[in-house]
Amino acid sequence: MAKDKMSITAYPNNKYQGKGTGKASVKINPASYSHDHSVQYDNSTAQGAPGTTLKFKGIPPETVSFDIHFDATGAIPNNTVAVKTQIDQFKKVCFTYNGKIHEPNYLIVSWGTLVFKCKLISMNVSYSLFKKDGTPLRAKATVKFEEAIDANMIAKEANNKSPDLTHVFTIKQGDSLPLICYEVYGDSSYYLEVAKYNNLVNFRNLKPGSELYLPPLK
Repeated sequence: MAKDKMSITAYPNNKYQGKGTGKASVKINPASYSHDHSVQYDNSTAQGAPGTTLKFKGIPPETVSFDIHFDATGAIPNNTVAVKTQIDQFKKVCFTYNGKIHEPNYLIVSWGTLVFKCKLISMNVSYSLFKKDGTPLRAKATVKFEEAIDANMIAKEANNKSPDLTHVFTIKQGDSLPLICYEVYGDSSYYLEVAKYNNLVNFRNLKPGSELYLPPLK
Protein backbone atom coordinates (compact mmCIF):
# COMPACT_ATOMS: atom_id res chain seq x y z
CA MET A 1 0.00 0.00 0.00
CA ALA A 2 1.30 3.44 -0.92
CA LYS A 3 2.20 5.70 1.96
CA ASP A 4 -0.09 8.62 2.68
CA LYS A 5 1.35 11.91 1.49
CA MET A 6 1.83 14.84 3.81
CA SER A 7 -0.67 17.61 3.12
CA ILE A 8 -0.48 21.31 4.00
CA THR A 9 -3.84 23.05 3.67
CA ALA A 10 -4.37 26.82 3.85
CA TYR A 11 -7.20 28.56 5.73
CA PRO A 12 -8.19 32.24 5.92
CA ASN A 13 -8.31 32.38 9.73
CA ASN A 14 -7.37 30.45 12.86
CA LYS A 15 -10.77 28.75 13.16
CA TYR A 16 -9.68 26.31 10.40
CA GLN A 17 -13.21 25.67 9.18
CA GLY A 18 -14.37 24.33 5.81
CA LYS A 19 -12.33 22.71 3.06
CA GLY A 20 -9.52 25.25 3.03
CA THR A 21 -8.54 27.76 0.38
CA GLY A 22 -5.48 26.02 -1.06
CA LYS A 23 -3.13 23.09 -0.63
CA ALA A 24 0.65 22.73 -0.91
CA SER A 25 1.77 19.59 -2.67
CA VAL A 26 4.44 17.49 -0.95
CA LYS A 27 5.70 14.98 -3.52
CA ILE A 28 8.29 13.36 -1.22
CA ASN A 29 7.38 12.76 2.41
CA PRO A 30 9.94 14.05 4.95
CA ALA A 31 12.36 11.47 6.32
CA SER A 32 11.68 12.86 9.81
CA TYR A 33 10.28 15.86 11.64
CA SER A 34 10.84 17.60 14.97
CA HIS A 35 7.98 18.64 17.25
CA ASP A 36 9.28 21.07 19.86
CA HIS A 37 7.63 21.90 23.20
CA SER A 38 8.97 24.41 25.69
CA VAL A 39 8.16 26.09 28.99
CA GLN A 40 9.27 29.60 29.90
CA TYR A 41 10.47 30.53 33.39
CA ASP A 42 11.65 33.79 34.89
CA ASN A 43 15.10 33.12 36.34
CA SER A 44 16.15 36.68 37.09
CA THR A 45 18.20 37.06 40.26
CA ALA A 46 18.14 40.02 42.60
CA GLN A 47 21.47 41.74 43.14
CA GLY A 48 23.39 40.09 45.95
CA ALA A 49 21.08 37.04 46.14
CA PRO A 50 22.89 33.70 46.64
CA GLY A 51 20.68 31.95 44.08
CA THR A 52 17.45 32.09 42.11
CA THR A 53 14.07 30.40 42.13
CA LEU A 54 12.44 29.56 38.82
CA LYS A 55 9.03 31.18 38.44
CA PHE A 56 6.65 29.91 35.79
CA LYS A 57 6.14 32.49 33.05
CA GLY A 58 4.18 30.74 30.31
CA ILE A 59 4.06 28.05 27.64
CA PRO A 60 5.09 29.31 24.19
CA PRO A 61 3.48 27.90 21.03
CA GLU A 62 4.72 24.49 19.92
CA THR A 63 6.76 24.26 16.70
CA VAL A 64 7.20 21.61 14.03
CA SER A 65 10.14 21.57 11.60
CA PHE A 66 11.26 19.29 8.76
CA ASP A 67 12.83 19.23 5.29
CA ILE A 68 10.84 19.19 2.04
CA HIS A 69 12.57 17.98 -1.13
CA PHE A 70 11.75 19.28 -4.60
CA ASP A 71 12.90 17.25 -7.61
CA ALA A 72 12.67 17.72 -11.39
CA THR A 73 15.13 15.04 -12.50
CA GLY A 74 12.42 12.54 -13.43
CA ALA A 75 13.00 10.47 -10.29
CA ILE A 76 9.41 11.19 -9.21
CA PRO A 77 6.91 9.51 -11.60
CA ASN A 78 4.61 11.85 -13.54
CA ASN A 79 6.37 14.94 -12.21
CA THR A 80 7.81 17.25 -14.85
CA VAL A 81 7.22 20.55 -13.05
CA ALA A 82 10.32 22.74 -12.73
CA VAL A 83 11.84 23.07 -9.25
CA LYS A 84 11.32 26.85 -9.22
CA THR A 85 7.63 26.39 -10.08
CA GLN A 86 7.23 23.79 -7.32
CA ILE A 87 8.80 26.13 -4.78
CA ASP A 88 6.71 29.08 -5.97
CA GLN A 89 3.53 27.00 -5.59
CA PHE A 90 4.55 25.99 -2.08
CA LYS A 91 5.34 29.59 -1.12
CA LYS A 92 2.01 30.82 -2.53
CA VAL A 93 0.14 28.60 -0.08
CA CYS A 94 2.44 28.71 2.95
CA PHE A 95 4.60 31.82 2.83
CA THR A 96 3.31 34.61 0.58
CA TYR A 97 1.34 37.53 2.02
CA ASN A 98 -2.38 37.01 1.39
CA GLY A 99 -3.97 40.37 0.57
CA LYS A 100 -7.47 39.13 1.46
CA ILE A 101 -6.55 38.51 5.09
CA HIS A 102 -3.57 40.94 5.24
CA GLU A 103 -1.15 38.25 6.44
CA PRO A 104 0.16 34.84 5.30
CA ASN A 105 -2.27 31.92 5.38
CA TYR A 106 -3.12 29.82 8.41
CA LEU A 107 -2.16 26.18 7.79
CA ILE A 108 -2.88 22.64 8.87
CA VAL A 109 0.06 20.27 8.41
CA SER A 110 -1.36 16.74 8.32
CA TRP A 111 0.61 13.51 8.02
CA GLY A 112 -0.26 10.26 9.77
CA THR A 113 -1.03 11.13 13.39
CA LEU A 114 0.43 14.64 13.05
CA VAL A 115 -2.28 17.30 12.75
CA PHE A 116 -0.71 20.70 13.40
CA LYS A 117 -2.57 24.03 13.15
CA CYS A 118 0.03 26.67 12.49
CA LYS A 119 1.77 29.29 10.39
CA LEU A 120 5.05 29.03 8.52
CA ILE A 121 7.65 31.11 10.37
CA SER A 122 10.84 30.27 8.45
CA MET A 123 11.93 28.69 5.18
CA ASN A 124 15.49 28.15 3.94
CA VAL A 125 16.00 26.70 0.44
CA SER A 126 19.25 25.05 -0.68
CA TYR A 127 19.88 23.83 -4.25
CA SER A 128 22.04 20.79 -5.01
CA LEU A 129 21.76 19.77 -8.69
CA PHE A 130 21.63 21.94 -11.82
CA LYS A 131 21.37 21.86 -15.59
CA LYS A 132 24.28 23.24 -17.59
CA ASP A 133 22.52 26.61 -17.80
CA GLY A 134 22.19 26.79 -14.00
CA THR A 135 18.52 25.79 -13.80
CA PRO A 136 18.04 23.89 -10.51
CA LEU A 137 16.91 20.26 -10.69
CA ARG A 138 16.87 19.52 -6.97
CA ALA A 139 16.24 21.62 -3.88
CA LYS A 140 15.67 21.16 -0.16
CA ALA A 141 13.52 23.55 1.86
CA THR A 142 14.05 23.51 5.63
CA VAL A 143 10.77 24.78 7.06
CA LYS A 144 9.51 25.60 10.54
CA PHE A 145 5.88 26.04 11.58
CA GLU A 146 4.56 27.59 14.79
CA GLU A 147 1.26 26.68 16.42
CA ALA A 148 -1.47 29.25 15.71
CA ILE A 149 -4.82 28.79 17.44
CA ASP A 150 -7.02 31.35 19.19
CA ALA A 151 -8.10 31.39 22.83
CA ASN A 152 -11.65 30.26 22.00
CA MET A 153 -10.32 27.18 20.20
CA ILE A 154 -8.06 26.32 23.13
CA ALA A 155 -11.08 26.50 25.47
CA LYS A 156 -13.22 24.47 23.06
CA GLU A 157 -10.61 21.74 22.71
CA ALA A 158 -10.23 21.57 26.48
CA ASN A 159 -14.01 21.18 26.82
CA ASN A 160 -14.07 18.51 24.10
CA LYS A 161 -11.94 16.31 26.34
CA SER A 162 -14.82 15.84 28.79
CA PRO A 163 -14.71 12.13 29.76
CA ASP A 164 -18.50 11.68 29.97
CA LEU A 165 -19.43 12.76 26.42
CA THR A 166 -19.89 10.72 23.24
CA HIS A 167 -19.38 12.78 20.09
CA VAL A 168 -21.03 12.19 16.72
CA PHE A 169 -19.11 13.48 13.70
CA THR A 170 -20.48 13.67 10.15
CA ILE A 171 -17.70 12.88 7.70
CA LYS A 172 -16.92 15.41 4.96
CA GLN A 173 -14.91 15.02 1.78
CA GLY A 174 -11.19 15.13 2.59
CA ASP A 175 -11.56 14.24 6.29
CA SER A 176 -9.04 11.91 7.86
CA LEU A 177 -9.48 10.00 11.10
CA PRO A 178 -6.43 11.54 12.84
CA LEU A 179 -7.67 15.04 11.91
CA ILE A 180 -11.17 14.28 13.25
CA CYS A 181 -9.68 12.97 16.51
CA TYR A 182 -7.63 16.15 16.81
CA GLU A 183 -10.73 18.33 16.30
CA VAL A 184 -12.80 16.42 18.87
CA TYR A 185 -10.22 15.34 21.47
CA GLY A 186 -7.38 17.76 20.80
CA ASP A 187 -5.14 14.72 20.22
CA SER A 188 -4.81 12.81 16.94
CA SER A 189 -3.34 9.68 18.58
CA TYR A 190 -6.81 8.29 19.47
CA TYR A 191 -7.53 7.35 15.84
CA LEU A 192 -6.92 3.59 16.33
CA GLU A 193 -9.30 3.45 19.30
CA VAL A 194 -11.97 5.32 17.33
CA ALA A 195 -11.51 3.03 14.31
CA LYS A 196 -11.96 -0.02 16.55
CA TYR A 197 -15.00 1.53 18.27
CA ASN A 198 -16.66 2.08 14.85
CA ASN A 199 -15.56 -1.30 13.42
CA LEU A 200 -13.65 0.41 10.62
CA VAL A 201 -11.64 -2.07 8.57
CA ASN A 202 -9.90 0.68 6.54
CA PHE A 203 -9.78 3.90 8.53
CA ARG A 204 -8.18 5.70 5.55
CA ASN A 205 -11.32 5.20 3.44
CA LEU A 206 -13.95 7.35 5.16
CA LYS A 207 -17.26 7.73 3.33
CA PRO A 208 -18.48 11.38 3.15
CA GLY A 209 -21.91 11.82 4.75
CA SER A 210 -21.59 8.86 7.09
CA GLU A 211 -21.56 9.28 10.87
CA LEU A 212 -18.61 8.49 13.07
CA TYR A 213 -19.01 7.90 16.78
CA LEU A 214 -16.24 9.11 19.06
CA PRO A 215 -16.42 7.50 22.52
CA PRO A 216 -15.71 9.23 25.85
CA LEU A 217 -12.08 9.44 26.87
CA LYS A 218 -11.01 7.04 29.57
